Amino acid sequence: MASKIFKLEKELHHIAFIMDGNGRWAKARGLPRYLGHKEACNRIIELFELCREFNIHTMSFYAFSTENWNRPEDEIAHLMDYLEEFFNREIDYLDSVGTKIVVSGDLNRIREQTRKVCVEAIERTKGNSSWTININLNYGGRDEIVRAAKKFAVDCVNNHIDPERLSEDSFREYFWNPELPDVDLLIRTSGEKRISNYMLYLCAYSEFVFTNVKWPDFRRSEFIDCLKEYQSRDRRFGGLDNA
Repeated sequence: MASKIFKLEKELHHIAFIMDGNGRWAKARGLPRYLGHKEACNRIIELFELCREFNIHTMSFYAFSTENWNRPEDEIAHLMDYLEEFFNREIDYLDSVGTKIVVSGDLNRIREQTRKVCVEAIERTKGNSSWTININLNYGGRDEIVRAAKKFAVDCVNNHIDPERLSEDSFREYFWNPELPDVDLLIRTSGEKRISNYMLYLCAYSEFVFTNVKWPDFRRSEFIDCLKEYQSRDRRFGGLDNA
């Protein structure tokens, strides 16, 4: 008997991925760590297609954190190479299906060529609205909140806004991409059970799913397992359960 086809019945607008385990995946195969990052980039387009299949319109991928600068320079260089390759290879297709590319994070420290490729992808797709891919690049959750607070303070000093009008929603207007909805589901691969300074504000009521599968091996079956776990959760947002 054929297995029952999974159908996602719970609303899921924004899914975020901490793509962990790439270096360990490569090391286990006797490969240099950077080849794990290369394989990791191949999963992005696959997960994009799966999200489209399940009608999940916004996807965030934690590509490079503000703390990742502590890694070896050659590993960082390779990671930027693969990000450029990803956009150069996939941008025509992503644009053709109505995908908007946004980047969350400070691109000023990113090397010029990578920054140029990212900006071109953002500009080319800014009019699209069917799907959104958010790449978190040189990104930190605390850094985003501090930057937002500084921008708000400047507006107050310049009398552009009344401090009393600040709300949870209006504060988001100072974030990298304020149009991004709250994260419904955060998936972290490789068995680590922490969120590593990732989208702290938007993850306030996210469901977290941690899987032991390393990101380069994270495919359809593992993704559906995570969706099943998400669908089994009772999301109360501080209220009472349905029992």
